[in-house]
Amino acid sequence: MSYHKPEAKTIQELRNIAHRLRIHSITSTQASKSGHPTSCSSIAEIMSVLFFNTMRLNIKFPRDPSSDRFVLSKGHSAPILYAAWAEAGLFPVDDLQNLRKIDSDLEGHPTPRLNFIDVGTGSLGQGVAIAAGMAYVGKNYDKADYRTYVLVGDGESAEGSIWESLHFAAYYKLDNLCVIFDVNRLGQSEPTSLQHHMDVYRKRLDAFGFNALVVDGHDVEELCKAFYEAATTKNKPTAIIAKTFKGKFFPNIEDLENWHGKPLGDKANEVIKHLEGLMVNDTTNIPAIPPKSPTKLKPAPTVNITNVKLASPPNYKLGEQVATRLAYGTALAKIAQNNDRVIALDGDTKNSTFSDKLKQIFPERYIECFIAEQNLVGVAIGAACRDRTIPFVSTFATFFTRAFDQIRMGAISQTNVNFVGSHCGVSIGEDGPSQMGLEDIALFRAIPGSTVFYPADAVSCERAVELAANTKGVCFIRTSRPNTAVIYNNNEVLQVGKGKVVKQSGKDQVLLIGAGVTLYECLSAAAELAENGVHARIIDPFTIKPLDAKLIIENGRAAGGRVVVVEDHYQQGGLGEAVMSALAEHRDFVVKHLYVPSVPRSGPPNVLIDMYGISARSVVNAVAAVLKL
Repeated sequence: MSYHKPEAKTIQELRNIAHRLRIHSITSTQASKSGHPTSCSSIAEIMSVLFFNTMRLNIKFPRDPSSDRFVLSKGHSAPILYAAWAEAGLFPVDDLQNLRKIDSDLEGHPTPRLNFIDVGTGSLGQGVAIAAGMAYVGKNYDKADYRTYVLVGDGESAEGSIWESLHFAAYYKLDNLCVIFDVNRLGQSEPTSLQHHMDVYRKRLDAFGFNALVVDGHDVEELCKAFYEAATTKNKPTAIIAKTFKGKFFPNIEDLENWHGKPLGDKANEVIKHLEGLMVNDTTNIPAIPPKSPTKLKPAPTVNITNVKLASPPNYKLGEQVATRLAYGTALAKIAQNNDRVIALDGDTKNSTFSDKLKQIFPERYIECFIAEQNLVGVAIGAACRDRTIPFVSTFATFFTRAFDQIRMGAISQTNVNFVGSHCGVSIGEDGPSQMGLEDIALFRAIPGSTVFYPADAVSCERAVELAANTKGVCFIRTSRPNTAVIYNNNEVLQVGKGKVVKQSGKDQVLLIGAGVTLYECLSAAAELAENGVHARIIDPFTIKPLDAKLIIENGRAAGGRVVVVEDHYQQGGLGEAVMSALAEHRDFVVKHLYVPSVPRSGPPNVLIDMYGISARSVVNAVAAVLKL
C-alpha cells in the first residue's frame, strides 16, 4: 500500500493541535510555577502527528493490550503528554491546570498512577529498553498488530543504556518499534555534544541496524510520511531523527540557552498570543481530530498470569547436595510448563544461573540480552507491562548493582519483575570480589514494596520461585553457587514473610540466624556447641523482606534474648541490619552480627568463609562472647 499524503485540512489541523499542545504546556507550567515548557515545545508536532494521525488508541481503556504503546523517555516533557491525552478526550483539558499539585496524579514526570502511563520515566536513558521489551512481546508472544513508539531526548542519548537498547532492538529485528529522537540541540545547562549534527545521528543509527530517517521535526507532512515509512518497514526498527528547536515558536526564547526547566513567567501571555496567531481556522471549542482506534488491528490474546504453580512438587531427598541456583532453573522450567507467559531473560550467564533450563524446553520464551544489564532490566520491565508476561531476570547478583536505577524506576513503574541473583557472597570462591554479590540484599531491600527471598536449600528455592511468580512488585531471589544439603521435606509449606525454626530444644541459650550458606555454618556450630553443653536454636528467615519479626522475637526471648546473626554479605543493609531493625523497639536483646567486614580476595570457598569471619568457628566464638554478656 503506497503512501497517501493527508489532505491539506488535516495537515492544518495537526499544526493547530501542535500549537494547542504548546499552549497547554505553557499554561499548566505557569499554574504549577515549575516544569519544562520549552522541552515540550520542541516535540509539539511529533506529539500531534503521533496521537492524532499515527497511533491506534483506545481512549476509554488506555491500557488496552491491543492498542499502540507510547513511552516518553524524556519524562520532563510530561505536560505535553498530559495535554495530548486531554485533547484526545481522555479527561477534561481544564484538569491540566492541576499539574504537579499534591492532590493531582499529573506529576512532574509521568508515573503509572495515571491510567494512560505504562511506566514511570524521567531518570533518563531508560525508555528505549522498556519500549523494546514491549515490542518484543508484541512481535513474538502476542503476535498482534500493535506498535510501540518511544520518544528520546538528544541529551539523554549520551546515556550508554540507550545504545545497549538500540543494539537489542536491531538484533531482534523489532520492526514494530519506532524510536523518535528529539534533537533540539540544547541540554539542561549547555548545548548537547552533537547539537544539530544530524548526519552523525543518522550514521550511528544506521550502523546500529536501524532504518534511520532524518526529518524536520516541526514539519507535519514530513512526520506523517516518516511514521508511515516506519510502519511499513520490515525486519528492522525505525529511528526518526527529528531536527527540532527548544522553545519552538516562542518569540525571544526559541533556541536560546537558560530556558530549561522553568515556566515562561511574564513572557507567557505574549507567547500564547503569538501561538494563537499561528493557528488557522481554529477555535478552542472545536474538537481535535480523534485518535485512530485499534479496533481493526489483530488483537492481543487474552492471557492469565495469576495462580502460577510448579508443574510438579520439589523432588529431593533429605541431605541431598543441590545448589539453589540449580534448583532455580528447575523451578523456572516447572512454572513455565504451567503458564505460557513465564519468560526468562539473562545477560549471557544462563549456564551459570541455570535459566537455560527454561530455554531447553521453551527456547522461544528465553530472551538473551547479552552483557548489558541495564537493558536487560529495562526490557523485562517493558515485557511485564499491561500484564503480558511474568519475567524472571537472572545474572550474577553483583551485576544488578549496575542496573540499580532501572530497578528503582521499575518500582516507581509498579512493575512485577522477578530478579534472580546467583553467585552471592564470598562462598563463590576463586573468582574473587568482582564477581561476589555482597551488597545485593541491601540493594533490593531498599526498593519500595520489594520482596527479598534467600532460600537455603533446593526445596525452599523452588517454592521461592513459585511464590515470586505470584507476588506483586519487585521480587529478588538470592541463589548460591555451592551445593547445600536439602533440609526441608518436599511438601514443606513456605510463605512470604514466614521464617522456619530448623533446630530447637527446651534448653536453648542462644538464637542463631543464618541464611543460604551461613545457615549451614550455624547448624555446624550448633553441633559443636552441643558437645560442650550449649544449646542453640536456629532460624532460617527464608525472606529477608518482609522479615518474620514475630518469629525472631518469640524465639529470641525463648533463648534468653541472645541472638547471633551470620550472613555472607557486607554489614550494611543485609540480614543483620534487618534483624536489628526488627528488635530495635524490644528490650532485653543482645545481637552479635557476623558479616564480611572488608573487600574479600580469591580463594577456596571454605577458606574464605572462615577468613572473613562467617564460618562455624566464628559462630562458636560469637556465642561464647554473647553468653558472657
